[in-house]
Amino acid sequence: MSEAERRQALSEFLRTCRARLSPADVGLPDSRRRRTPGLRREEVALLANIGIAWYVSLEQGRDVHPSREVLESIADALQLTTAERQHLLVLGGQHPITSFVTEDEIMNPILQMAIRALDPHPAFVMGRRLDILSWNRAAAAVLSYGQDVNSLPWNTVWSHFMDPCTREVYPDWETSAALMVAHLRTGRASFPNDPWFGDMIDKLREESSFFRLCWARYDVDRVDQVDGHKEMNHPILGYLEFDSVTLLVPMQPGMRMILYNASPATLSRLEHYLAVSSPEYLVQHDSD
Repeated sequence: MSEAERRQALSEFLRTCRARLSPADVGLPDSRRRRTPGLRREEVALLANIGIAWYVSLEQGRDVHPSREVLESIADALQLTTAERQHLLVLGGQHPITSFVTEDEIMNPILQMAIRALDPHPAFVMGRRLDILSWNRAAAAVLSYGQDVNSLPWNTVWSHFMDPCTREVYPDWETSAALMVAHLRTGRASFPNDPWFGDMIDKLREESSFFRLCWARYDVDRVDQVDGHKEMNHPILGYLEFDSVTLLVPMQPGMRMILYNASPATLSRLEHYLAVSSPEYLVQHDSD
């Protein structure tokens, strides 16, 4: 993401957030003569207690540099959630932005051992690009849908949109797909020097109409909904239930460990499946 692209992203985000609010939402008198939905620019500037020209410059993507206080005031005016507020600060240049590191993400051997020890509960590590970097046997069984894990493109956002199986596996496929888009958008803002994000977004825009729809919504608030109850209709294991939790990995920006805590019935199925399955089939190569 170049500086011009960052300013354009900030402009689009502000317009999207402004358009979803009505005057009544923010305690302003409603006017019936509105050509477009949402608040007017001057109303946002009034609520944020900043100059109209300054706010207009931000929405027009001009080369201005708002302070953190200004961005916080705009966030208050637009009633942004915590996730949206963080995204605004990143786009506005007032939040730590991680420079792209050319080296591969480094997996801590102790973390790998911990993940494998969590069997039969699925556990895996996801990188900044939403790749699955390390996993245990239960995660391989659940996330591969019975395919050879060593031949899979283990990028969750690409497979979620491009693998037809995912629509059948996840009852809430559209919700989880929108969550993937939110993570992709916030990742692009947090790692502006990594060209992978722009390339992946372009490919998905070309290949998936639903991705284009989700991308246009600018719904970054979903990144706060990563944990919680998950259901799957697995082609081999049948109906599965989990409660997921996500933990950040220190010293590895963008890397996180995800644990699927299986329900009793799901745990029983996983234990049986892992007992009769080939260990070599369900684990990554030692070089990974």
